[in-house]
Amino acid sequence: MNNDLNITNARIPGSGARVDLGIRNGRIVSVNPSHAQNTSAAARSASVTSTPASDVIDASDLWVIPGLMDCHTHFTQWSKTLGRLDLIDARSADEAMAMLRAHLDERRAADTLDPNAFVVGMRFRHSLWSDDEQPTLAAIDAAAGEQPVALSSADMHCGWVNSAAARRLGVHVDESGLVGELEWFEAYKEFDKAPGAAEETDRLLREAEADAAGKGVTGIRDYEMAENIDTWIGRFAGGLDGLRVEAGVYPERLAKAIDDGWTTGKALPGSHGLGTVGAMKLISDGSLNTRSAYCSTPYSGIEPPTRGVLSYAPEQIEDYMRLATEHGFDIACHAIGDEANTIVLDAAERTGAHGSIEHAQMLKRSDIPRFAALGLAASIQPQHAMDDRDVITRFWAHPAGIPYAFRALYDAGATLRMGSDAPVAPLDPWMAISAAVFGTESSAREPFQPEQCLPVEVALAASTAVGRDRLEAGDPADLVLLDADPYVQATPEAMRAMPAHVAMTFLAGKRTH
Repeated sequence: MNNDLNITNARIPGSGARVDLGIRNGRIVSVNPSHAQNTSAAARSASVTSTPASDVIDASDLWVIPGLMDCHTHFTQWSKTLGRLDLIDARSADEAMAMLRAHLDERRAADTLDPNAFVVGMRFRHSLWSDDEQPTLAAIDAAAGEQPVALSSADMHCGWVNSAAARRLGVHVDESGLVGELEWFEAYKEFDKAPGAAEETDRLLREAEADAAGKGVTGIRDYEMAENIDTWIGRFAGGLDGLRVEAGVYPERLAKAIDDGWTTGKALPGSHGLGTVGAMKLISDGSLNTRSAYCSTPYSGIEPPTRGVLSYAPEQIEDYMRLATEHGFDIACHAIGDEANTIVLDAAERTGAHGSIEHAQMLKRSDIPRFAALGLAASIQPQHAMDDRDVITRFWAHPAGIPYAFRALYDAGATLRMGSDAPVAPLDPWMAISAAVFGTESSAREPFQPEQCLPVEVALAASTAVGRDRLEAGDPADLVLLDADPYVQATPEAMRAMPAHVAMTFLAGKRTH
């Protein structure tokens, strides 16, 4: 397909400058000061209409930015939130069960409830519920009966299931009905094996790609906890081609990926350059909300005392990093607790690993300069800070490090990459940018750690594939045209509303929105 295009007189955010962009064969071939910047609107109109409209876009009233990239997603699971029960607003176990009952009643009334199929819910946040409002097996059994029901926590590190689902999944549950993180990671995969699941997944993936394009997103890093390389080769072959995708590889599949000749950055066959192999994704510890992120000091208010847990021994982390590095793979290492971050940074230093630390949620002051020194990007999810600010005061009341040290990392020279960890937070870079810039979701609430807020140009650059807030010749033709300047948005509400100002999105020169 011929994607040659000229975009004229586009505005640069935060600047009075305008540019003309030349696009050929899916790449930016020129970015020049607009020759029409000082001409009249009538003259510009005459100039534009003299060229076929399909080849020229007059962007006089629009701002241009590079295509946005979500640097941390679980894309299949995010897609499925578009068709599953969302419990993010439940403020107690009772409220969650009321929402479940209503969902089941609605499905029964619509005759869409298969008694043999799992009903799956997403994003309950029991870490914010009071001690006497926590999940119980009795409560979910009473609400669901023999209908298999499985609910995933907001951070995806535990599940809440009824007895019928526990039997089907082959998991043990105590009186809480909760399934711990490693067992839950495996159990979660069973939901995709139900009859009709493949067709539903394909439909929801296409909806999710369209939703992302509508927000200006042109690429994702997919760390779905599954086999991703062959999966995305199949998806591209099936016409699912609305995003650039870097397909992550988990440690248990790394040896096979190496044997198959894959390395980070290698193109996926049939993807027309849109799909590549991503980094080795290793989960070093748990999460804050499940009190399993590995810390150097005990959690506050927890008995018996706990500092969290490592998912792998430090020696295993180092071995996987060495194997990945020696065979051409970047790393993308999940580390949330301060001690987990120290262990991961130590392993990267000893192995020469390159790539990113994912989350980096609490850091010892002495570890912050090590990101830049080791050449490791800090892949952060600013919306998590908004979701966790009350959890932090509850469970990290006396931290040994700095939680969500965004500005400290930037000031220390670290490369920042931003994402959502969808479905933990919505796949929406504008939400992440707003959280990073304003430190709050609401003008009515004071910023959380205002000293860690980022300048808007830094947050936007960290949300693009090119790592800049403006395009240059030679870049892929992944770009967004906006009808509002993001740099003048003065409130978190206005920044979070920026998806409504996405006028057009282009991927490799082809319009996707």
